[in-house]
Amino acid sequence: MPSGGGDGAHLSALNEDVVAREIAAEQAHVDRVYGELAKAVERVQLVHAEGMARGQTDRAGTGDPREEEMAGLYERDALVFTASRRQASLQHQHEGLVFGRLDLDHAAEGQPADREVRYVGRLGVRDDDYEPLVIDWRAPAAAPFYRATPVDPQGVLRRRVLRSQGELVVGMEDDLMVAEAPDDLVVVGDGALIAALTRARGQRMRDIVATIQQHQDEAIRASARGVTEITGGPGTGKTVVALHRAAYLLYSDRRRFESGGVLVVGPSAAYTAYIERVLPGLGEDSVVLRSVGDLVGGITATRNDPPDAAAIKGSLRIRAVLGRLLREPAPDTPELLRAFVGGHAIRLDKPVLDRVRRAVHRRHQRNNSYEVALRELAEAAWTQVRGHDPEPVRDGDREQFLDKFEDSGDVEAFAREWARPIDPREALLWLADPATATRLAGDLVGQESADIFSASLRTALETGTWSVSDVALVDELAARLGAMVDLPSEERGFYEVEELDDASQYGVAALRVGTDRDQAVGAGSLPSDGSGERISHDPRDRLMAGRVTAADEYAHVLVDEAQDLSPMQWRMLGRRGRWASWTVVGDAAQSSWPDAEESLVAREEAFGSSVRRHFHMRTNYRNAREIFEYAERLIRRYVPDADIPDAVRDTGVEPREVPVAAEGVAVAEAVAAAVEELSEEVAGSIAVIAPQRWTPDLAGVVGRHDGRVVLIDPLSSKGLEWDATVVVDPEAIIEESPGGPRVLYVVLTRAAHRMTVLQVG
Repeated sequence: MPSGGGDGAHLSALNEDVVAREIAAEQAHVDRVYGELAKAVERVQLVHAEGMARGQTDRAGTGDPREEEMAGLYERDALVFTASRRQASLQHQHEGLVFGRLDLDHAAEGQPADREVRYVGRLGVRDDDYEPLVIDWRAPAAAPFYRATPVDPQGVLRRRVLRSQGELVVGMEDDLMVAEAPDDLVVVGDGALIAALTRARGQRMRDIVATIQQHQDEAIRASARGVTEITGGPGTGKTVVALHRAAYLLYSDRRRFESGGVLVVGPSAAYTAYIERVLPGLGEDSVVLRSVGDLVGGITATRNDPPDAAAIKGSLRIRAVLGRLLREPAPDTPELLRAFVGGHAIRLDKPVLDRVRRAVHRRHQRNNSYEVALRELAEAAWTQVRGHDPEPVRDGDREQFLDKFEDSGDVEAFAREWARPIDPREALLWLADPATATRLAGDLVGQESADIFSASLRTALETGTWSVSDVALVDELAARLGAMVDLPSEERGFYEVEELDDASQYGVAALRVGTDRDQAVGAGSLPSDGSGERISHDPRDRLMAGRVTAADEYAHVLVDEAQDLSPMQWRMLGRRGRWASWTVVGDAAQSSWPDAEESLVAREEAFGSSVRRHFHMRTNYRNAREIFEYAERLIRRYVPDADIPDAVRDTGVEPREVPVAAEGVAVAEAVAAAVEELSEEVAGSIAVIAPQRWTPDLAGVVGRHDGRVVLIDPLSSKGLEWDATVVVDPEAIIEESPGGPRVLYVVLTRAAHRMTVLQVG
């Protein structure tokens, strides 16, 4: 915020010599801090070397190590691990280590001054006498740096923010917290916040550790228990406040949150790339960043479904469809078991097999029921045998028959197909068949929706890519099917083993042994990406690559753009946060999910009975007032009660509207001209935000201007910001986007300084 007081004449009288002396004084302290940092690095390197020396033994090759040697190995690993972590932390903090200074007066009113100077930085640094040179920004002693205001100064006279390049102090901005500065206290600049807001944006989000405001700090330092919700309109800093909160939680209770894990979930891969350096810059590199399409191990999805398909897949109605799907046999499942066991001809037809399957799946997850299914088949076969055999049963006859049945090669071959584990992705793709989709979903979601759903899965099969909405369905199926397991290895006869062992003489590099569903594949028969992973050009193979893994659980889950999550995505998140605390960030007016009530039900189920607390951000720090007022006029037409924050900056430049003919060449030329003009007005980043129908025409437009310009779709722009934007065809954005005008509202609030809107038609 701007400087809070002081004599205007005094401020104007400051000359370059005075500012230079202030910078030199601060530089002396910063130099001392970096000197101590260098000593700390040396100490860590010594610990590392000591650790490597632990556990060394001269008994190499003479047998297992002695117990004391094992203890030395453990000490070595612990020391090396700890030293490596500390060294990485120190290296991360090298840039901009010291960013703040507090000048405090602890004297009571009317008493002589009792001054203290307190420096704030990215981590704590002490001198050889253990006196603090810098206080970690998350420590309680640093709180006044963020909490002090002219109304409640908390003993602070002046708050100073240092601007550095590497280890060099290049400038400063002061905020005065008292009505008049003491004679010996120099006040420099127009205030740290405004200075920070007018800086050019880069390709990555910057932390705000030096300019956190009081209301933001309250949310950052809130209790770790339960659910902390941070709301506010565009540009209010919700995301960066939530990320600083994650860093604070790790600092305040490291054992809990580092061992249990912190998960940060954002709307897109572009978002995670944008924020990926914020937490390491704050000293935390143990946080897991995931987009919604990347939450399930074994799948990465970036493609968005059309709005109608996404609405069907995200709704809780789809759970009933998946429930029916889970009871389905695989399309290639055998429907008749014929075998000869213990002198008896066994024939189990489809009705009997279906009855056995239902009985097994009522009590067991499908992928963990092979042994149970085999035993139930044996019981069904025994019942059939007793129905046709008039001889009385002798003791042990039943057990003997069951054992022979399960040992039968014909039975095993049948069971390995009939009761095989099902990959959840494979099961979901069964619904790509229109007849299957109609039978399982037509009466639950309606025939039109069933057709849309099935068509979207055929798109996956054609492109070899999952959609973001598919990921939550795969996770739901995986949770209900159980983990994929390998069936017990088939026993091979002597001659089969001999033949396989001798296969190399025929030039075969490697063979995979399995059922007749498998193919024997030479190790070099498919191209590799260099990591050993085989690359297939078949779309279905790409969809089924790897293996879906069980959901990891975390101690804390941070969800950004929470208003966009579908009910099924909330269920997916809930599996990862069963015992977690939560930080949830969102704004209803920016929602791309159409049914807020249904989403709320799933969200509350994910949170459980945890305590709730709420923080509301009211100030738009990103957009110039002219840009935000343009966006506000749009959203008021569709969402009259939208949460509208107060913009704090003026540029005097209104957004430009440019009419363009609805032709690819005309649109591309208009975009190129707009980008050229904006590149001369702003020094930082520029985004061209365009709907899908125009992106093929614009691919060649963004390759200039030293990488400052990006082309991005409307949904992927969520959570991001640029110095300037070119918004292409707002009406098409509304038509193509789930949430329609709400997504356009997001697009219109991405620019900090300049915006050009191309009205196509």
